[in-house]
Amino acid sequence: MFQSLTFKTALAAIFIFTSTTAGAETMDNNWDKVFAKSEQVSISKVTFKNRYGITLTGDLYTPKNKTAEKLPAIAVSGPFGAVKEQASGLYAQTMAERGFITLAFDPSYTGESGGEPRNVASPDINTEDFSAAVDYLSNRPDVDPEKIGIIGICGFGGFALNAAANDPRIKATVTATMYDMSRVNANGYFDAMDENARYELRKQLNTQRTEDFKNGTYAKAPGLPEKLTGEEPQFVKDYYGYYKTPRGFHKRSINSNGNWNTTSALSFINMPILNYSSEIRNAVLMIHGANAHSRYFSEDAYKKLKGDNKELLIIPDANHVDLYDQKDKIPFDKIETFFKTNLK
Repeated sequence: MFQSLTFKTALAAIFIFTSTTAGAETMDNNWDKVFAKSEQVSISKVTFKNRYGITLTGDLYTPKNKTAEKLPAIAVSGPFGAVKEQASGLYAQTMAERGFITLAFDPSYTGESGGEPRNVASPDINTEDFSAAVDYLSNRPDVDPEKIGIIGICGFGGFALNAAANDPRIKATVTATMYDMSRVNANGYFDAMDENARYELRKQLNTQRTEDFKNGTYAKAPGLPEKLTGEEPQFVKDYYGYYKTPRGFHKRSINSNGNWNTTSALSFINMPILNYSSEIRNAVLMIHGANAHSRYFSEDAYKKLKGDNKELLIIPDANHVDLYDQKDKIPFDKIETFFKTNLK
């Protein structure tokens, strides 16, 4: 698949990583999410800083029928290039309906969060964003700081594993339709890039750095097309079906209405994020679609995990983006059981 793409299309695909609902839900004209609003939870906007001083913005979901003074909490982010009003918000709202305080947040440099320049990503800073969310949740009077987990979707599944390896405060981690952003940027899809191809990519990206400095602006990587020709790989069609249609479009989402900075790929090429994932001691549940082009990321990452509290769950008949918003395919019952078992 990767070999058949032009360089520009391939680079675009690397950066496009990347809702139906049921129950007591309503549509609200003032509602800014792509999924329906639940009447079972209260929602508030919150801000907090990471250790680099970047102000992150999140939506806090709290069960209206909370019975305990302090509840377990879950921080949620992803997919890569998405905002909290998309898949991460759906996950957060659904888990709040099930008794958790949840925080869906925009990563640094994207959405309503701070950081300049815009539309840039970092293996370090985006991992730090999860730990900053744990900082915030740990200091809330309604959260039990010993019962905090995280959910990472798509590219933020990789960052979630990286955060779990570095931050023992994270007692349980769920990844959904996970991407290893370092691997795909350094090696291409299905590891099709060799050392020579990687060298050529570095040359192009660093030449672009020179131009960006001269121009005082950041060149943009190609994003999703505005219209499909029918010749695109299936996974690009799947992304389009979420980000570019009413199903998942959001004006602040890079994948819906913008482009990553071209040179954002450089740090991922040189800095693998999952080097220490084998040292995660707390529980991990990895979920992936059987038909997802990205399935191998979760399968290979799972092989590195150690201990008897790790699980890989493959969802039949699900592609990559099905696990963004298709509630008949996202195993929320399993996720609820996992967190209730491991945040106790």
